[in-house]
Amino acid sequence: MTKLKNLMRNIKLKGISLFIIFLINCFFVELSAGETIKIGGCGSSLGTMKLIASAFEKKNPGIKVAVLSSLGSLGGVKAVSKGGIDIGITGRKFNKDEAKLGLLAIEYAKTPVIFIVNKNINLSNITHQDVVRIFNGTTKNWDDGEKIRPILRQPSESNAIIIRNISPEISNAMDIAMSCEWRIIALTDQETVDLVEKTPGAFSFSTLTQIISEKRNVNILNYNGISPLSNRKVNTLYPIFKTHYMILKPGYSETVRKFILFVKSSEGKKILTETGNLVID
Repeated sequence: MTKLKNLMRNIKLKGISLFIIFLINCFFVELSAGETIKIGGCGSSLGTMKLIASAFEKKNPGIKVAVLSSLGSLGGVKAVSKGGIDIGITGRKFNKDEAKLGLLAIEYAKTPVIFIVNKNINLSNITHQDVVRIFNGTTKNWDDGEKIRPILRQPSESNAIIIRNISPEISNAMDIAMSCEWRIIALTDQETVDLVEKTPGAFSFSTLTQIISEKRNVNILNYNGISPLSNRKVNTLYPIFKTHYMILKPGYSETVRKFILFVKSSEGKKILTETGNLVID
């Protein structure tokens, strides 16, 4: 119980510091020598973006690519619109307000949205009804007796939106989970997986590309008997996907154009494919 209280206290502290981290990141990027491309936004794509950025820098030694800490899709769009970063990464389409900003959105990859559990939970598959019963509190323990501890996200978060859109049953069950006193709410994609790794009995959702690119130590579950991977590649029969977009201001620089072309190149596509993505041409 003490461990869980400490985790929840850490969540609150991290929430206060997210904006400060963003400012610090931007400050140190400005001090870097040479041309710099600043990228930020949806946390589920950042691990893969760091790998792409590293490969790009090797081919373009005069250009530095700085991938900032998670800002979320909303933060990524805002940062691009204000000129704080060059490329924002989102896991959803523009909302109504964002659509008025005159920004460009380029689809570049799709990745499975997956259910994950703490590594010590001996489980390989979860069904739709299992998910409902876990979130609404009907099922409270795993088969070995370990207490189930869901790690939740705010309803406006892109992964949460996708999971909620599976069915009204799941959405209603997640509302029940959010109303419970014992709830644990993660603020970012990275924090979500951190908590699943550290918390006994933890259950949550993430993306395949985040788990693979960040080499996370969790169990990836099949959903209704369908694996998100087949022969080490994304299984196109898997039913739940998330699309990632690069967000840009019109009239972006030639340096940014080079990076976009690299993402779309054979080398960029190879990195995307190897980190749990389906490439969008």
